[in-house]
Amino acid sequence: MALSARNQIPATVTSINSGEAIANVELDAGGVRLVASITVEAVRQLGLAQGSNVTAVIKASDVILATSD
Repeated sequence: MALSARNQIPATVTSINSGEAIANVELDAGGVRLVASITVEAVRQLGLAQGSNVTAVIKASDVILATSD
């Protein structure tokens, strides 16, 4: 599948915390923790489980930066 999004990060699912409609899917991306909030239906359709290899595709209209001062 070809995508226009340039921020594609390979990751592994470390846990899935499902609510009624939304699931928080925790990822390990080379030692960096990412969390994706997706529908429970999408978790089922994608067959996600702990240990699944995925690609986190990040497409955002805004990026906010902070400094440590």
